[in-house]
This record gives sequence, C-alpha cells and structure tokens, in this order.
Amino acid sequence: MSNYFKHKMRGKSPGEIAGMIIFGTIFITGLAMLFGFVIMWLWNWLMPMIFGLTTLTFWEAVGIFILFKILLGGCGGFGGKDKSSSKKSNCKNESKGEFSKWKHYDNFWKEEGNKAYEDYVIRRTNKEEPND
Repeated sequence: MSNYFKHKMRGKSPGEIAGMIIFGTIFITGLAMLFGFVIMWLWNWLMPMIFGLTTLTFWEAVGIFILFKILLGGCGGFGGKDKSSSKKSNCKNESKGEFSKWKHYDNFWKEEGNKAYEDYVIRRTNKEEPND
C-alpha cells in the first residue's frame, strides 16, 4: 500500500499534498455532520410519532450512528487493516475476496470447464439413478 501512495504522490508539491489533506479533512468532517443531521432529522420525524420515543440532539444522533456502525458495520468501515499486522482479528475479509486467482478463471473454463461440468453431471446422475 505504501508503494501506491508513493506512486500517487510522485511529482506533487508539498503545497498540493497539504491542500489534499486539508480538503479531505474538511470533506470527511462535512460528511460526518451531514450523516448526523440526516439521522437526527429522520429520528425526530419518525420515532416520536411511531414509537413514542424522545427526540435526539445532533450529538446523540452522531453517537447512534457510531454505535450502529460498530454493531452492524461488520468488518468494513473506517481505515484499513494491515495484513501484516500481528493482531489476530475474528473478522475475515470475505467481502473483499481474493481476486488475484480470478485471472485464471477464463483459461480454466476454456480448457477444463466443459469437461469438469460434464463429469459432475455424470456423477450426479449416477448417484440419483439407484434411488429411483
């Protein structure tokens, strides 16, 4: 990942890099505020009327957003986990599967796919025939 950033930042002046960091920080802060206000607005519009719950302040809405992100967010979320990290995680990164193996898929299907499928069908029909 460090090579990626070195490649992306090559040829950029320190002013451009600082500008990108400042813009990114402002953008993320604005997005977080937007999520907080949207959650607050939806909660205060629906929940008191439907379930008789109290209304929320902005910070309570942000807290609920963070709580739901932790509880329901699964493995994804903010920041990446370094694969070389020594910490063991109970989360397996199944949603981001290993795509490097897929480059062989087309060649496999052209060379062995039809034969493998036909063998599978023969095995399945041989298993099902004795039960009939």
